Amino acid sequence: MGNFRIFIFFVLVVIFSLTTVFAQTSAPGTVCAAKSNTTCEDCLSNVSCLWCGTTKRCIDYPVRTILPPHSLCPLAEARWGVCWVNFQALIIAMSVIAGIIIIAILVCCFCCCKCEKIGAKRTAEKMDQEAEKRKVRQEERRAEMKMRHDEIRQKYGLTKENPYARFENN
Repeated sequence: MGNFRIFIFFVLVVIFSLTTVFAQTSAPGTVCAAKSNTTCEDCLSNVSCLWCGTTKRCIDYPVRTILPPHSLCPLAEARWGVCWVNFQALIIAMSVIAGIIIIAILVCCFCCCKCEKIGAKRTAEKMDQEAEKRKVRQEERRAEMKMRHDEIRQKYGLTKENPYARFENN
């Protein structure tokens, strides 16, 4: 259940991030192209702008695509939001984090299934032991009842050598 909550949280973060990217529009009166040939910090002060380090251009973020196309700016040189993270590093970091989360979920599922099987084996062993104990007690009770019946037969003289012989009335 905990892994499912983490997964839902991750999906919500991704959806929220995508909606913020698609919902952004440039501020009225502020054009990103006007901040070209300035610094990365000046360009990225507007969240709808994308800084390309090779061309020193400040351009409107292409909201139709999630990642800027290579023809617009190479991923290794594209900056958005902050100047110290490029898209290529962001993609690699997100891939590694997603891989770790997926592996952790798989390991947890594997461990839970294995632990559940071990618990089922223990329960089965316990039930087998209890069944064996009941069987032993039942055999002891049968032996006691047989001894009691034999004593009663001896007391009244009903014992015979051949148990299948007929009783004779004398």
